[in-house]
Amino acid sequence: MPSIHSRARRAGIAAFVGTTIEWYDFYVYATAAALVLGPLFFPSSDPIAETAAAFATFAVAFIVRPFGGILFGHIGDKLGRRLSLVITLLAMGTATVLVGVLPTYGTIGIWAPILLVTLRAVQGLAVGGEWGGAALMSVESAPAKHKTFYGGFTQLGNPAGALLATGIFALMARFGGDDFIMNGGWRIPFLLSIVLIGVGIWVRYRVEETEVFETKVEGRKQAMPLAFALRVNWKPILLGIGLLPISTGGYYLATTFATAYAVGAPIKLDEGVILDAMTIASFIEFLVTLPIAWLGDKWGRKTVMYLGLGTSVLVFAPFLLVMPGRIEPLIFLLASLIRVTMSATYAPLATILTQMFRPQARYTSVALAYGVGAAIWAGFSPWFATQLVAWTGSIWSVIVMFTAMAALAAVCTKLAPQHSDEAPVTDSFTPRLDTTTHRTA
Repeated sequence: MPSIHSRARRAGIAAFVGTTIEWYDFYVYATAAALVLGPLFFPSSDPIAETAAAFATFAVAFIVRPFGGILFGHIGDKLGRRLSLVITLLAMGTATVLVGVLPTYGTIGIWAPILLVTLRAVQGLAVGGEWGGAALMSVESAPAKHKTFYGGFTQLGNPAGALLATGIFALMARFGGDDFIMNGGWRIPFLLSIVLIGVGIWVRYRVEETEVFETKVEGRKQAMPLAFALRVNWKPILLGIGLLPISTGGYYLATTFATAYAVGAPIKLDEGVILDAMTIASFIEFLVTLPIAWLGDKWGRKTVMYLGLGTSVLVFAPFLLVMPGRIEPLIFLLASLIRVTMSATYAPLATILTQMFRPQARYTSVALAYGVGAAIWAGFSPWFATQLVAWTGSIWSVIVMFTAMAALAAVCTKLAPQHSDEAPVTDSFTPRLDTTTHRTA
């Protein structure tokens, strides 16, 4: 019988590998949307319209995320977290590879954007079930005093996936020539996903189901997970949605939107420069995620979240404001610094959100909160920020939006309940909302 730390390490590593692959697939699309998908699939005489259209397809994945959360949450709450995670990995990888072989608008006309949106929707369904399940696998398998640290393994997959995605695009921009990415090179990162799928499936099948599911959920008389979540968990689900603006939407403002803003008119920064800056920033975030998660167990995960929200606001403004000056050292420095501060809003998120709910319908509840929150904040933030700049003519409008999002997240973090998995659960799962706060929160 493996020790609890051994089981937690295996679950953490499985969560890390799986989310790395899922986020790689997701960020490959996000980077391509910022750089090439507009003119290739939505040609227009207005470059801003092309970018906005590409970001609109980016938003499609977030719109369908809640439905993925419902579907895979049901599987995860009824049949187990592991099975659900294997299915999401297969769905995401298959959709990504198919994007890599998709003909462009110049070849098949209107069918190109239709098929692109369809495959993007499949990605959204998969991610809608992936993150919540991976968070549960890592947090539920962890000892009570180390839940934030092991939950950080799920969050580690985000910078790792971003590092792989932007790193590949940065290499192509540096060594492939000015037109290489536009003239077919963009397909390579999508096609490489096929190699990662097999690795992820192998790792996922080797990890045990969580003890919380085996002892408190599996085989017990349960209501429909969705019905239970909406009836009993509606309040923490709403708080979870409000907790996510910076952890999800702010992240895409600092990456996807910032990339498009830098390379677009009137700044027109060299693509290689911003891609190099984002790649280094992803590597820095990768290095700091687990130490920040460890601090969440020492200082309190909510305390770390507050620090991240405040410092992100202080760094986001100068990061965007230095772009027009094209001062490359400052762009590199601030791109990395904003990712460090935002990591403090992301590293403890898996544990905070997971522990907001009791075991029954937890997968569905977490996936709903994260999926709806991501649809609202992350799905539309790059598009809305692009429109704000067009409407106001000033990047300050985006900075004000970011600040308001951080304020909302701070309030919802304060109100978020935290439960202990040590509490007994009856066969009937008597509905009872406990608003007590875990002592490390």
